[in-house]
Amino acid sequence: MSLTAGTRLGRYEIRSKIGEGGMGEVYLAQDTKLDRKVALKILPAEVAAHPDRMKRFVQEAKTASALNHPGIITIYEIEQIDSVNLIATEFIDGETLRERLRSGPPKLGEVLDVAAQIASALAAAHAAGIIHRDIKPENIMLRRDGIVKVLDFGLAKLGERLPTDSVDTEAATKGLVQTEPGVVMGTVAYMSPEQARGLAVDARTDIFSVGVLIYELVAGQAPFGGATKSDLIVALLERDP
Repeated sequence: MSLTAGTRLGRYEIRSKIGEGGMGEVYLAQDTKLDRKVALKILPAEVAAHPDRMKRFVQEAKTASALNHPGIITIYEIEQIDSVNLIATEFIDGETLRERLRSGPPKLGEVLDVAAQIASALAAAHAAGIIHRDIKPENIMLRRDGIVKVLDFGLAKLGERLPTDSVDTEAATKGLVQTEPGVVMGTVAYMSPEQARGLAVDARTDIFSVGVLIYELVAGQAPFGGATKSDLIVALLERDP
């Protein structure tokens, strides 16, 4: 379902379409009640009818809204308006890390800054018992003022929250959750070996994905390649970068 400029969904007025993916379309809209720009993620009706996808949609909103960190996208609300399921989030004025890569290789200083901000955001998520499981350039936004934002918690895994006094500089390396054996979630090129095998994952799987991302930023290509997803998994499990 494509929405045109001027369409009203409750308090939101659509301005323009700014993106789309497997889970729906994203629009720039105006919150007419609070007079601010927002991003609306719209879940198509055919996707909403699928229980697993609807569960992911709701989980994304609940997971991200449970976190309060400058490097994690802010969720305003999840709502159904006129039979349209949507998530309203802050509007991020910038570009994805993938778009940034298309304009040329970043300098080392930029790579380190981006990596540090992603790590900080993930450390906060891990301390709250949340594993992202889909870190990749498409899910990282670079604001024009230099702030980095982690997006799309649709595949996030919820686990036990770490006790406050246990949160330290090594929080991101501690095991937090167990996933269902045999279930593979995420984007193959950025998966950890255990994730590709469908094994239980913890915070370390996100750390591995960040490592893959940093490798790509520095080297200009991903560490593992292949013509098909199966080839990628073989390279990931059996070959050196």
